[in-house]
Amino acid sequence: MSFTSAVSSPPTFKPVWVPPTSVLRHVASKVCSFSPLQWKPTSAHAKGCRVGISGKQRALASKVLCSAKSENGSGEGVVKERSVSVILLAGGKGKRMGASMPKQYLPLLGQPIALYSLYTFAQMVEVKEIVVVCDPSYKDIFEDAQKQIDVVLKFAVPGKERQDSVYSGLQEVDSNSALVCVHDSARPLLLSADVQKVLKHGAENGAAVLGVPVKATIKEADGESFVARTLDRRKLWEMQTPQVIKPELLKKGFELVNREGLEVTDDVSIVEHLKHPVYITEGSYTNIKVTTPDDLLLAERILNMSS
Repeated sequence: MSFTSAVSSPPTFKPVWVPPTSVLRHVASKVCSFSPLQWKPTSAHAKGCRVGISGKQRALASKVLCSAKSENGSGEGVVKERSVSVILLAGGKGKRMGASMPKQYLPLLGQPIALYSLYTFAQMVEVKEIVVVCDPSYKDIFEDAQKQIDVVLKFAVPGKERQDSVYSGLQEVDSNSALVCVHDSARPLLLSADVQKVLKHGAENGAAVLGVPVKATIKEADGESFVARTLDRRKLWEMQTPQVIKPELLKKGFELVNREGLEVTDDVSIVEHLKHPVYITEGSYTNIKVTTPDDLLLAERILNMSS
């Protein structure tokens, strides 16, 4: 199956509000430039990546970005080259999008959404392999992209729930990997700088997750839709991906989850059940998850402004 043949008819979207140009220009300045089907990193994105820098520059970049020691000087927090296994979750159905195919395969400026983060990870020196968890019928999209990347590409079959898909991907991870980095393929605007930060914090603490401080006022409602209380947003964070966990810790967490029949909504929740601390790495508000037609239009505008 080819990508073009997978779309029976173009999804139709109703008009939605889009932020004014001044706002978009501000957020676009924080996102790298993408070209459909020919992704090329900007100078900020290429720093510490395999493509676009010389061997000497790469060595210098890896010394700064991949081997930064933690403050305690113990050597923890070192992220070596080709030591990270990425689990790219691409098995969701995306029913809220209302399209004829899963949202992660819809074209974003001519390129499937899922390929944006694939290329971002593939050009990072820390990454040794990418395990794509997807329906076998969409496997060829990633196989075609494999010709343009320099990392090992593996595949796993998705499960019924997110945690089942992560577990499936974990079975394919190289036993020598130092970190497992789980990412939603429906987040195409991921910055490599944010990935490098969360990898470092994951190496230091065993588990780390990208997140952003909550801006809106959050209220808890009772069973009859009346306000029960207002939460202190100064303590609230919206979780994103990637979520980075040491493989032995993730496996131990899955043993507990499977043994007790627990359900979790994200990956670090598995570790939380072990009472292991999880570090929150501040990410970028532009790292949106494309879930609705509104999100798709916003992502298009951001990318258009960045280029």
